[in-house]
Amino acid sequence: MPPSAIELSYDTSKTKTAATHLEGREDHDLVLRTFRVLLADLVQQYNGGHPGGAMGMAAIGVALWAYTMKYSPENPSWFNRDRFVLSNGHTCLFQYAFLHLTGYQHMTMDQLKTYHSSSWDSFCPGHPEIEHEGIEVTTGPLGQGIANAVGLAMATKHLAATYNKPKYEIVNNTTWCMTGDACLQEGVALEAISLAGHWKLNNLVLIFDNNNVTCDGSADVANTENIKAKMAASGWNVLEILDGSNDIEGIVAALNTAKASKDKPTFINCHTIIGIGSAVAGDAKAHGAAFGEEDVKSIHKKFGFESEERFNVPDKVYDFFQRVSLPRGRKLVSEWEELKAEYCEEYPDDGAELLSRISGDLPNNWEEFIPKSFPESATASRKSAGLVCNPLAQNIASFMVGTADLSPSVYMNWPGKVDFQSPDLRTTCGINGNYGGRYIHYGIREHAMAAIANGLATFNRGTIIPVTSSFFMFYLVSYAAPGVRMGALQELQVIHVATHDSIGTGEDGPTHQPIELASLYRAMPNLLYIRPCDSEETAGAFKVALQAKHNSTIISTSRQNLPQYKESKRDAVKYGAYVFREREDAEVTMIGTGAEMCFAVEAAEELEKFGIKVRIVSFPCQRLFELQSREYRRAILQSKRAVAVVVEAYAANGWERYANASISMKTFGKSLPGKEAYKYFGFNSVVIAEKVKLYLEDLKHEKIWKDEFIEL
Repeated sequence: MPPSAIELSYDTSKTKTAATHLEGREDHDLVLRTFRVLLADLVQQYNGGHPGGAMGMAAIGVALWAYTMKYSPENPSWFNRDRFVLSNGHTCLFQYAFLHLTGYQHMTMDQLKTYHSSSWDSFCPGHPEIEHEGIEVTTGPLGQGIANAVGLAMATKHLAATYNKPKYEIVNNTTWCMTGDACLQEGVALEAISLAGHWKLNNLVLIFDNNNVTCDGSADVANTENIKAKMAASGWNVLEILDGSNDIEGIVAALNTAKASKDKPTFINCHTIIGIGSAVAGDAKAHGAAFGEEDVKSIHKKFGFESEERFNVPDKVYDFFQRVSLPRGRKLVSEWEELKAEYCEEYPDDGAELLSRISGDLPNNWEEFIPKSFPESATASRKSAGLVCNPLAQNIASFMVGTADLSPSVYMNWPGKVDFQSPDLRTTCGINGNYGGRYIHYGIREHAMAAIANGLATFNRGTIIPVTSSFFMFYLVSYAAPGVRMGALQELQVIHVATHDSIGTGEDGPTHQPIELASLYRAMPNLLYIRPCDSEETAGAFKVALQAKHNSTIISTSRQNLPQYKESKRDAVKYGAYVFREREDAEVTMIGTGAEMCFAVEAAEELEKFGIKVRIVSFPCQRLFELQSREYRRAILQSKRAVAVVVEAYAANGWERYANASISMKTFGKSLPGKEAYKYFGFNSVVIAEKVKLYLEDLKHEKIWKDEFIEL
């Protein structure tokens, strides 16, 4: 192994940083040996898991939890704590073990032993999950955690710029993120890395567990790039640790250098040995499998433990961590609470607002910012979304609104907005800002946008309400959808405004007409997918989203102008569906949703010409409808006395639960102007009415059955 060193690359203005002598260094060897043996035992117990990376990262963990991070095991949710994100989440035992060693009360040895067990009450899932104390975000799919960490660092920058005063650094925490080779190959991570460098997030530190191993073998099977040059070119400081598996003092020095950065985020290239001490050290075999009983015995012997003993953590190791973590945590929290009290006394207005945001509260009068009425002329619901969201964003400090390079199309930029930007930036076009800004230019990075928004939301629930915006097509899988899914999984309050939905997008053609995407989001747990039919329902959709503290929301809006209806009700959106026009003796219920409500209404009027009696239901959100009582749902659908036909320019999947037939899409779209595309696919009042008329005749003559779902 090369001698320990820290190399500061691509930054000649600074010299190499010398390692520092640390209190307790005499215990380092025992701590590292104990940690590695414990992890081998935990994975072997149920013969499954990921031991190798975590074992190689042990020295990094000691440097973080014993010497560098601000945290309190007794107050895990302390507001100004440093945030730690494990982007390479398969190495979760790394985090769980350090939570245990530093004294997090829930992470007992018995809990550690539930890793990969059949326990329903385990705090040690296969990837870190946000609901467990000490876990900031659910990372899961590789690369997501890096983007989340960028969002967390942004939150700190924004809150500090908004509330910090001379002598009162009320928000000054650092975000630390672990990553492996795999995360750095994922597109979402690279999108977020680019943004972090652009924004100069000097409070963000990315630590690379560079063990040169992926599942298939050595990392150079698929990747031979110069990661240091790449990170430097992306606007990051680059540090290097040559013996990252053992050099605790060198790592601490690097972490302190990173924390002192004034102008850039920092990337620490930390060379480690995967599965150190095992028979497969340095090999891909150490990544995702137990070592086997014989090798575990050998690991014990190699590290000075009895070969047959298991889960042995000497008291000296506990003392090493807890004599630092517990008193230091108490001191940090106590000093911050005193500072907060003094701040609130000297700056009562800012203090009151900050305390409210820490509690996750909206202003008491937030509903007053939503317009009471809207223009009666036909309006695209993307414009309606701007009419609703912009005054909310203008008046509610917790709103941070962003777009993936589509400001002119999504109408989310309000008068007087300030952009979130590095204050040093001076763009060619003159769009500049500062860290206090609340309008975010994500560039053409939809995946990172959604994942970074999750980081903003997780900083402290309700303190920041992120709003993203783009064309609905770009919330597709491999663009924003993975980030949207992770937000829903974590019950994060993130609002996604998806414009240009269905085939009404028009000339951009089938590549931009996502006829299948509504089915994905209606199926996604804990996500509210809402299609408002006009401005009133758009207002209702935002009301729902702002009251849904534990849901993510997609508000799906049109490019084209839509009629405005006197029957639409903003306060009925929360029920998911409601009666739009009632008729007691109706034979047919026409179900309209979103931009296609107009076709349901017009077809109902055509059917009346044939003497067919029709009622109309507006159905903006299936999931909200499912939350209502059975009695309410029956009253809305009236399925015993009237057949239901849904009109929507998406795939029909899922509507068979509520309707007997559909006017829907069975193919990809067509490159035509929006109105012509609708006509091409039969979304025309006369055509729809004729299809419904023939359907009723077939029912009457028993050519088809009522309980057979038919796509007309």
